[in-house]
Amino acid sequence: MQGLVTVFGGSGFIGRQVVRALARGGFRIRVACRRTNLAYRLPLLGDVGQIEIAQANLRVPSSVDRALDGAEACVNLVGVLYERGRQRFHSLHAQGARVVAEAAARRKITRLVQMSAIGADPESGAKYARTKAMGEAAAREAVPKAVVIRPSVVFGPEDDFFNRFAVMATMSPVLPLPGGGATRFQPVYVGDVAAAIAACLADPATAGCTYELGGPGVFSFRELMELVLREIGRERILLPLPWPVAGLVGALGDIQADLLPIPPALTSDQVEMLRSDNVANPALPGLKALGVVPTAVEAVVPTYLHRYRRGGQFADEAEPAGLEV
Repeated sequence: MQGLVTVFGGSGFIGRQVVRALARGGFRIRVACRRTNLAYRLPLLGDVGQIEIAQANLRVPSSVDRALDGAEACVNLVGVLYERGRQRFHSLHAQGARVVAEAAARRKITRLVQMSAIGADPESGAKYARTKAMGEAAAREAVPKAVVIRPSVVFGPEDDFFNRFAVMATMSPVLPLPGGGATRFQPVYVGDVAAAIAACLADPATAGCTYELGGPGVFSFRELMELVLREIGRERILLPLPWPVAGLVGALGDIQADLLPIPPALTSDQVEMLRSDNVANPALPGLKALGVVPTAVEAVVPTYLHRYRRGGQFADEAEPAGLEV
């Protein structure tokens, strides 16, 4: 086997696929996560002894340092889509990235992959995008050869995008379209993101590079909602929301995030992010540069959205995709 790679956030949606890809690549892996009970199945993804679990919290630097003991490389995937309790954008995306990178630098680890996002910008009006940019800067400051990965919306069976809106469509007669639903996305398959990260660790030539990862298709937000409705066979009103109204909906989502255990449909920060397209910059390298063939949304999303149909996967295909307003 190759050297030990510590994967922070390895028990999450993207992390589990990264662990799988690294195991297939012959790496030894230490999955560092805040709640180790969520990672108990991960050792089954590799050979006996190939994958180990360690407790680490980016808000506790000593635990991060312990998780890097003996590692030759590390991947930082820790992030949140909305703030709740002590899980804040700045503490995880910015300060947490700095803690990981500085701990890696002290141990002379030069192979670091920092997960960011398309749209990361220190001048953005969205805290998510600003703190992602701060995390990139902190990683590069401590480890100049760090690789930055910026995916568009990541999809897969356990994603928080298509599943979220499919759930909403089962309960609500309306799906909102902030700003009219014109914002463009380039959804990328979680397995492709994982393969890209594994390729970055395997190839020293990727050191210091920034990759923007997108799938083979670009869709408007409206088109993605139509896809969801078509796959789950439900008619729903697609309701355009002017930005001020969308902001009010997002503000209610902020309150929900702090008070209720269920994820909010939309937060004010996400509304701000929706004001800009989420498409890979063609001037930056992407999946192709890493030897990964992108997977189409249409090839994967239907395989897991069937659970939201009336009658499940054996239900008849479909009613009309949606109703216009």
